[in-house]
Amino acid sequence: MDSNLDVSRMNHLAEALTGRSNDEATGIHADYILRSSLHPFRDHFEPVLKDRQTAVHEGNILDRNRKIVPIRFTISRIESHKGKQLGAMVVLEDLTLAPYLQESLSRPDTFDGIVSLNPRMQDVGEQISVFAATDASVLIEGETGTGKGYVAEKIHQASKRSGYPFIKVNCGALPEQLLESELFGHVRGAFPGADHNKPGMFRLADRGTIFFTEIGDLPQPLQVKLLTVLDDGEFFAIGSTRKVAMTARIIAATSMDLKGMVREGLFREDLYYRLNVLRLDIPPLRERAEDIPLLVDYFLKTFSPGALTPRIDRSSLDILKEFTYPGNVRELRNILEHAITLSHGDTIKTEHLPEYLLHGSEAERYASIWRASSDPQRRQAEEGSRGRDMKWDDVEKEMIIEALRKSRGKRSEAAKMLGWARSTLYRKLKYHEL
Repeated sequence: MDSNLDVSRMNHLAEALTGRSNDEATGIHADYILRSSLHPFRDHFEPVLKDRQTAVHEGNILDRNRKIVPIRFTISRIESHKGKQLGAMVVLEDLTLAPYLQESLSRPDTFDGIVSLNPRMQDVGEQISVFAATDASVLIEGETGTGKGYVAEKIHQASKRSGYPFIKVNCGALPEQLLESELFGHVRGAFPGADHNKPGMFRLADRGTIFFTEIGDLPQPLQVKLLTVLDDGEFFAIGSTRKVAMTARIIAATSMDLKGMVREGLFREDLYYRLNVLRLDIPPLRERAEDIPLLVDYFLKTFSPGALTPRIDRSSLDILKEFTYPGNVRELRNILEHAITLSHGDTIKTEHLPEYLLHGSEAERYASIWRASSDPQRRQAEEGSRGRDMKWDDVEKEMIIEALRKSRGKRSEAAKMLGWARSTLYRKLKYHEL
């Protein structure tokens, strides 16, 4: 379109969509050609020309058959090589071709919130409603930040147990003795300091769902007890001689290679198969890069401070699309919340993104994260690698070896030095073949 909003040229796909030929449309005002929900088009066109920032809007258009078609409009300013304004290019993306939108329009809202064009994630969405129809145990596997807890809660909400509690237990957050008391409860006088009866998570989850996060961190003595509960359907509170029926459904999740831990004798094989009746694998964000623009749109709307959704300029979106997200969807969400806050709800530009996204290679980006950390172990490892042109994998491997050396091979202490959960350390050890 030229600066007056008259059509300069349309490709054959736009001709097919609007039912107007290029010759018929040329020289006609856009509002008469694009019969869209963005009417008047000038309100969305002029800010692009003025700010020189690409804008993305979602709306709809009336096509050649007078059918309403959902469209993503991407409007970019066009300039001459000397910077003179020539007009704007409008890209129309037919969203009816997006499988996720087709599903959301045609199916019950049983897994609303899973934003994805990725076939593996769509399978996860399909399986949620299937798994919700049973009481069998579910094992969810996926890296940190992929949304395992979200999926577990969706299974609970879609099940007949949705009217009862959903209790979350982080197996790596508490020491063994305290975790046993938290799980099974205790009676007054069961141990020093037990001055009252405590019901425990299993009783609190009565007829609902109990969700074990990072099940690979569950101490082995408690693995035996959990297996007994699953087999017998009942348990004893600590210090009690009265059996209590277990009526909750079990969902467990891990970011570790649980089967590998079974081979190494770190996790009970019988418990693994008892939990792994139904299984979901959630892919990391780096393996479904096609979802990044969708998730960006979703989080911009979610964290929008006002009625208007903030925009993001093309450069910033390109940076987000190139990053590999070791923290997965959770990291992308945090990045956008950070950017929206700094932009005050206006257009997000590169200066609003976290600094570590903007500088250099992947290894340098992580080094920037380390610099931001107060952890002296990380700073020491970074200093050791500086000047040797090391890749991130090399830096990370050296850091792990150093932590294990200082902890004399004690993995729990090494994980603590590195500021990681034990599950993360196990996964990294396997990745680096240590």
